[in-house]
Amino acid sequence: MKPTLILGASSNPYRNSNQLTERLIREGHPVWPVGRSGGKIGEATILGAPPVLEPGTVDTVTVYLNAENQREYYDYVLALKPKRLIFNPGAENFELGSLAQKAGIQVEYRCSQVMMAVGLY
Repeated sequence: MKPTLILGASSNPYRNSNQLTERLIREGHPVWPVGRSGGKIGEATILGAPPVLEPGTVDTVTVYLNAENQREYYDYVLALKPKRLIFNPGAENFELGSLAQKAGIQVEYRCSQVMMAVGLY
């Protein structure tokens, strides 16, 4: 299992963040969907603020926010010390990516859903 924090989660079922969250839940991965609009994704509640988690609790942070909207989460993401940080298409952020790599976090610029579909998640 790969506990995953989804930044930019949406209750809109047509959004990739929503579809990924559903798939992660179906496959038994613990998830923390974080999004400003709130709501639900299946049985998961979208959190309006990032949860307080111990460093190392999260395996993967997958990002759906654009680079500007990620700024407020830099310290939070780095403090989580995830093994991996995935920037989905449209969320590319080389500044945060560089900070993460310097902190020993693996950085991916890929689509999380495609990664799951081909067994790379």
